[in-house]
Amino acid sequence: MSNPSSVFISRLQGLQVMDASGDQVGKVRDVVVQARLAGRPRVRGFVVELFARRRIFVPMTRVHAIDPTQVSIIGVIDTRRFIRRASEILVMDDLFDRAITLDGKPSLIFDVAMSEVRSRDWELSEVALREVTTTRRFGLPTTSKGPMTVEPWSLVGGQVMDAEQTTDTKLAQLADMKPADVARELYDMDPERRAEVASALDDEQLADAFQELPEDEQVELLQSLTIERAADVLEEMDPDDAADLINDLPSEFAEELLDRMEPEEAADVRSLLIYEELTAGGMMTPEPVVLGADNTVAEALARVRSEELTPALASMVFVTRQPHDTPSGRYIGGVHVQRLLREPPSLQIGQMIDSNLEPLLTSADISQVSRYFATYNLVIAPVINNNHQLVGAVTVDDLLDHMLPHDWRSDQMEGNESDLREVDHG
Repeated sequence: MSNPSSVFISRLQGLQVMDASGDQVGKVRDVVVQARLAGRPRVRGFVVELFARRRIFVPMTRVHAIDPTQVSIIGVIDTRRFIRRASEILVMDDLFDRAITLDGKPSLIFDVAMSEVRSRDWELSEVALREVTTTRRFGLPTTSKGPMTVEPWSLVGGQVMDAEQTTDTKLAQLADMKPADVARELYDMDPERRAEVASALDDEQLADAFQELPEDEQVELLQSLTIERAADVLEEMDPDDAADLINDLPSEFAEELLDRMEPEEAADVRSLLIYEELTAGGMMTPEPVVLGADNTVAEALARVRSEELTPALASMVFVTRQPHDTPSGRYIGGVHVQRLLREPPSLQIGQMIDSNLEPLLTSADISQVSRYFATYNLVIAPVINNNHQLVGAVTVDDLLDHMLPHDWRSDQMEGNESDLREVDHG
């Protein structure tokens, strides 16, 4: 059964993990979850044992299907050794055979089920319990096991989590917060506490929070992490934000971080570092939505529907000749998402290009970029090089980030936002 809505975790142990080409990567050894202050624990991914007995982490975002005989994954996985963080719980190691009390009766956790609540988003949902009784026979205690029952996680989860020593209450609280709120929590902590909490957050959540912190705090916090962890966090950040942070680091430390990053992620960041900071090239992201003229409306809408895209990046599809990865083939034009929504799904997007949309050169300065947005009334702008290749796109939030005062994030964290609200009426 592909992509079951619920599965007991004991049935996953030892299952083959297969990549997109049908080759076996390894076997499932455990399931990693993260506690939350409210709600059911979120499943972060699998611990997978490779043939060399090295154990790695495969996030749920890479899990394509779960069948009775195998787990299928897609995309590139990190083959570095799995290192458990303080906020993480291993279901099989930590929860199986855990003793709890339900309705005054002692029981053991026999199994735990996880359920898919959204695409590739799983939570712990049920617990299989076996009642145990202790009697004395010939003067010695004897334990006997009774019938097994399945209970909702909500009935026993609080007791289980209260006993789980590896979960910090603050980490559970941060798990459900928005990035800006996590950043504010980190900002308000003393440096030692901030480093402790940051080291336990998962890479994606920490990267999202990093992008909301003032620059000075970003630098200080990144330097408090191990070099491997710092590289992992940079990989999860948007390339333009990672490049801005790299520019603020000592050159030797910055180069070491780039060397530790995955080559593809590092290449995106390096491609931005060659441009001046306050230019279109320095502000852009190298990952806009790019397609060919013969792609259909349906294909374009499928791309912009991705939840990983910001609203600004999803507002326009850029059309180029092959290749469609940046730096792309020759830039042809852009198609607004509103236009895509009005046309038949089978229509080719080359027939609806906005011919009045002129691209920016990488050398365009911040004043030219701001005038561009005001002129075209857009939230995203294409950026080309001297060979007329699309190399990226500037979004309006990137522009504002560079136009606001250097310390605007610090003012926001401190609650001193009056300068941002004031308007000079002359």
